[in-house]
This record gives sequence, structure tokens and C-alpha cells, in this order.
Amino acid sequence: MSLVSDVKTDVNMREVTFSISPEDLEAACERVYQRQKKDIAVKGFRKGKVPRKMVEKLYGEEVFFEDAVNQIIPGELDAILREKEINIIDRPSVELVSCTKAEGAVCKATLITKPEITVGEYKGIHAPMKVREVTEADIDQQVEMLRQRQARVIDIDDRAAQKGDEVKINFEGFIDGEAFEGGKGEDYPLRLGSGQFIPGFEDQIVGKNIGDKFDVNVTFPEDYSEARFAGKEATFKCELLGITAQDLPEADDEFAKDVSEFDTIAEMREDIKKRLTQTAEQQAQTAFENSIFDTVVAGADGVIPQVLYDRRIDQRVRDFENQLQQQYGDLKLNDYLQLTGMTMEQLRDEYEEQAKKEVMLRLALEKIADIEDIQVSDEELDEGLSEFAAQLNAPLELVKARIPVEDYRTDMRVQKVVELIKSNAVVDNETAEDAAAEDAPAEAAAEESAE
Repeated sequence: MSLVSDVKTDVNMREVTFSISPEDLEAACERVYQRQKKDIAVKGFRKGKVPRKMVEKLYGEEVFFEDAVNQIIPGELDAILREKEINIIDRPSVELVSCTKAEGAVCKATLITKPEITVGEYKGIHAPMKVREVTEADIDQQVEMLRQRQARVIDIDDRAAQKGDEVKINFEGFIDGEAFEGGKGEDYPLRLGSGQFIPGFEDQIVGKNIGDKFDVNVTFPEDYSEARFAGKEATFKCELLGITAQDLPEADDEFAKDVSEFDTIAEMREDIKKRLTQTAEQQAQTAFENSIFDTVVAGADGVIPQVLYDRRIDQRVRDFENQLQQQYGDLKLNDYLQLTGMTMEQLRDEYEEQAKKEVMLRLALEKIADIEDIQVSDEELDEGLSEFAAQLNAPLELVKARIPVEDYRTDMRVQKVVELIKSNAVVDNETAEDAAAEDAPAEAAAEESAE
């Protein structure tokens, strides 16, 4: 192998031209012939016994060149990358420029290189860590959820329908006196107040009794999902068939014994408060760290190859498909897209902004590792891999043979940088007023739910 030229053609782009000697090319051609000869058939020779010279005479001396060159290129190119300390981020595109027995081969590789970025502030970053106070309304909401789980469903026949009841109805919708497709239902269950139907529909069932037949007059929202109905007035002819309600247990000591390990409702509420407080603290810590790393991303700069974004989006799409299968069994991604009317391009667009942040953060952390000269010793590497091997129930040496060890080392370097940045960050609650204000609606929502 001989390096012919190494030219930077653009930001993050290089072209490396290298030659393969006639001797190396000949040796590779012989290896290819030996591997393929069992399948070569020529009239006058037994299959697998055709001499190489005969094959080249019939099909040309270049008959084995392509496979031979493809066999040589990975090792030759890898040696060049190591020698020139070129860090690539995607599979190289290699073009065979010329190839003859007498002169060997000349190849040109187009490389996408790891982007060079600059980083800004990463030590002493100020960020808010506001822990939201757990209120009695929050605790009430959790108790109410437990009551809902223990509720009995009872039939109602001695009063009119109320908000919160589940009713069964027949209905048929009309626009301008004409019934429309999709506007009819029979024995349809509907919880009043759920917002499942068009605004105003459920409110007009409240106060009706079993057996009542009545009209519900509504207007489809202007942004209704089906454009043919948007903004149109409609009348639904309805009949109320049945009413059921939930019989909720009292939130007393007996209830606490039934649904928890505690003997009194006071003890149960105290435990709920403790767990909600822990969750609030974890959320505050996560928000604090997110704010820190948002600052790191904002201070980083560089031209990033699209392939890195695409690769991260690919991973997010795969993760989403796995989540679908875990949650819904056999639901495939293509089926999900059809059900939602979304295209793959739209799904990928949803992930693009976050993918760009994640890619830039990773590059910034690797850059900081270089600046700080953060290293991972072989002993630390083995310790980390031993934990991984234990999870897989596999020998350490087998794991090291099967995974890209240096990539794992880089991951460990990055984790050290994460800890460095977090340990040097400064909690600044004077900047947390906006975060506190954003929490207020959540508390109001909890109070409303508890009522």
C-alpha cells in the first residue's frame, strides 16, 4: 500500500488516494480464485478444476480484480486512517480508479470525518433547581386515584344523568337534515365530562332520564380533524338507554388498610407525601441537569455532517418501534403510521430537533474530554466491562472480543465529563422564578381533579 494523496475537499470531507502493489493485487486475485474455483465450470474441464489462466483467458485478466480489490481495501484503508490519525464517522465511499496486473490498483476513498467543534462554558454553569412543594391537593389527587381503582359500578334508575356518570346512548347525526356517515352509534358508552365527544354534546345529556329521546345541537370546531365537518352545525337525535355511576369508598382508616400497608389514612397520606416529594426532587434534579447541558450545547459550535443527525434519528425511530411492540404487542410501525395518518418523513421530522441537540452534546462532551485530557485506564475499562459481562452472564474476554471496546472506552470518558460538569455546576435559585410560575397551573389542575 502506498498513499498517493490526502486532500481536504470540504468541511468534514477528505479524499484519500492510495495504491495497491502488483504483488498484493496478485496475491488477492489468487485467494479469490481459490475461493471461487469450486463453482467455476468451463466446457472440457471438470467443475472446480478449471485453471486460473484459462478463466482469465476466457473472461479477461480483470475477472478477479473487483473481488480482490474489495478484499484488500478494508485493511489498507484502515492502516491509512491510523497512520494519518483520520477519524471518520461513516462508511467510506471507495472508487477504483485503475487496475492492471502490471501496475496494481489505484483507489480513491471519499471520507466524512468527525467534525471539529468548539465549546464554551462548561465549568461553573449556573442553573435553577426548584423543587416543587407537595400540596394537600396533590395528596388528595393520589388518594382519589386509589378510590377510583376501588370503586364499584352501580346501575342508576332513580335519577337523571349527572356529570361523571357513564351513560349508554343511541345517536344519529344530521347536517342540514341529512344523516352523515360515521355519525351513528348504538349502545354507545360515554362518560359525561370526559370530553370524548364534540364540545357541548355531553353537557346536553346531563339532566336526562333513562328512556328520554332528545336532540343534541352542536357545532363542529373549525379545526376539526375531518375537514368536511369543520365549522358545521349538526343535530344528533339521541336516546338515553342506561346510567351507571361509581360508588367510591370513603377515604378512611379501613380504606387505608385495604389499599396500603398502613393502618390509618393519616399514615398513608404521609407516605404519599414522602413519595411525591422524592419524585419532585428527582424531577428538579433532572431539570437542573438538562439546563446545564442545554448551556453546554448552546456554547458549542461547528459544522455537523447530516449523517450524524440521520443516524440519531434512525435510533429514535427504532426505539419508538420497540416501544410500540412492548405496549401493544404486534403493532408494527407501518401500521401505526397508517392508523395515525402520519408519514415516515413526518415522524422523522418530529425527532430532528432533539436529535441535533443530542449529537451536538455528545460531540461537545468528547471535545471536553480531550481538553481536560480525561482518560480511562485499562483497569477501569475492564471494571466497567465486567459489570456489562455480568449482566449478559458472559465471560469478560468474550465480551471484549464481541464489542467495539474503544467505543465503550469513549463512552466511559464521556461519562466522566458528565460527572465533571455536574460537580462544577452551581445551583442558582434566583433564576428559578419562571420555573416556579410554571408549576402553579399544575397545582391548580391537581386541586381541580381532587374536587
